[in-house]
Amino acid sequence: MKIYQSHTWPSTVEEAITIQETLRNLVITTDQLNTQIQHVAGVDLGFLECGKMSRAAVAVLSFPDLQIVETSLAYRPTSFPYIPGFLSFREIPAILDALEKIKTIPDIILCDGQGTAHPRRLGIACHLGVLIDIPTIGVAKSLLIGKYEELPEGKGSWQPLIHQNETVGAVLRTRTGVKPLYISSGHRISLPRAIDYVLCCTPKYRLPETTRIADKLASDR
Repeated sequence: MKIYQSHTWPSTVEEAITIQETLRNLVITTDQLNTQIQHVAGVDLGFLECGKMSRAAVAVLSFPDLQIVETSLAYRPTSFPYIPGFLSFREIPAILDALEKIKTIPDIILCDGQGTAHPRRLGIACHLGVLIDIPTIGVAKSLLIGKYEELPEGKGSWQPLIHQNETVGAVLRTRTGVKPLYISSGHRISLPRAIDYVLCCTPKYRLPETTRIADKLASDR
């Protein structure tokens, strides 16, 4: 896979904020998808050696039947600390290494983290999408910013996620009676379409199959 954008990876929060403020202007939150979606992918990261080494995983699945087509792993020393709001700087370098190994280019990538539901509107899904110019979706397990109304218990129910009077994502129930996920546009996809594809990739469990498989590979479980 070709990486279309690049920048120097920061060593300080101040440098990271500057990059986020610059790249946020390149994020596209309208649908610019392939006419026919044939492959979806998940990316995730695990850590070795008490966090000193990152292990990135990519899982490419056929769509809509969600069968594994290709996977890859990449290892890289962890170069940025864990700081909420700056996940992409800790995880994307190794993820890019793993993506460069795959031959099957996915039409959409689901990221284990935020997209536009981020204080500076540049979560990991936005950041990655801009760098590789592929549609991405943020699928987070926990809330970073915003407020929302209580949603029904049934699968498929959702409520807008609001931050500073702006809809930055959606709180989506992917399985009846379980905790919701926090969905937001990453790059080249609208929020309604992102919700649709997350539900299509979540036939049985709380998490999309893309995320579940990538997480298992990254964590070696």
